[in-house]
Amino acid sequence: MMPAALTGAQYEIAGGDYLAIVTEMGAGLRALLHRDRPLVTAYEADELPPGGAGQLLLPWPNRIDGGRYQLGDTEYQLDLSEPAAGNAIHGLTRWSSWSLARHDPHAVVLHLALLGHTGYPFRLELTVEYQLSGNSGLMVSVTAHNAGSRPAPYGTGSHPYLTAGAPAVDGCELTLPVSRWLPADQRGIPSGPPSDVAGTQFDFRAVREIGTVTLDHAFTGLERDEAGLAWARLTSDGAGTALWADPGYGWLQVFTGDTLSQEHRRRAVAIEPMTCPPNSFVTGTDLLILEPGQTVSHRWGIQAIGAAG
Repeated sequence: MMPAALTGAQYEIAGGDYLAIVTEMGAGLRALLHRDRPLVTAYEADELPPGGAGQLLLPWPNRIDGGRYQLGDTEYQLDLSEPAAGNAIHGLTRWSSWSLARHDPHAVVLHLALLGHTGYPFRLELTVEYQLSGNSGLMVSVTAHNAGSRPAPYGTGSHPYLTAGAPAVDGCELTLPVSRWLPADQRGIPSGPPSDVAGTQFDFRAVREIGTVTLDHAFTGLERDEAGLAWARLTSDGAGTALWADPGYGWLQVFTGDTLSQEHRRRAVAIEPMTCPPNSFVTGTDLLILEPGQTVSHRWGIQAIGAAG
């Protein structure tokens, strides 16, 4: 018997010149290519996602300070999944085995029944669909249904690392459709209200080179096109990758990978669509409370742009 891959079953889909691979573990995006050019950081099937690459974050993105929060009159304590910083990070589902609901040449749908968990005694039915089109690239739809008997706090995010084919991000050009950045302490917990990006090193509203700027910040105040989509772009020598997020995503976490291993340090830029900022379970900022029987869906996607698009 052949040994099984760490990330479980592999689901390949294609559309036009695009190809993607999604994993059973965490319903993660393991690879995305356009004309054989990687658009995101890829990894092997028998390798854990480096730096959270391509992971789906549910039922909260980013961090919860000390893993403690209150809902109504009840206090909850989550496991500290980022023990060095004393935080609960990136939800409860990224290491879970997701069930296959549908797989055809252009799309794959995975499902997870999230049962009650320490610090999160709520019941969600979660579904994610990855779909590829030759015209529009990758579209990801994330749906949560409260199948339980009590209101459940909820947020979602995704963790793709965009690449433009350059050996380092320093020479890449970045465009971020954001007007405010969120200060945070060394543990990644917000330390003040959002601030205007104007006049700061974080102002990438007009395309410019990343250079030596270090990014590991949440941004909001997203500018959107006529369809309500916010677009972030990473390019190098005229080729690159674009990420879009629908109106349900009010935040982008942007990370230049400075704390990763040397192999991955500043090789790609994580641009993470999030429905809420770090620590939203504590602050309530943009936190969704799903009533029993309520369903919400959010969409984001990736396209190749420029010379290779």
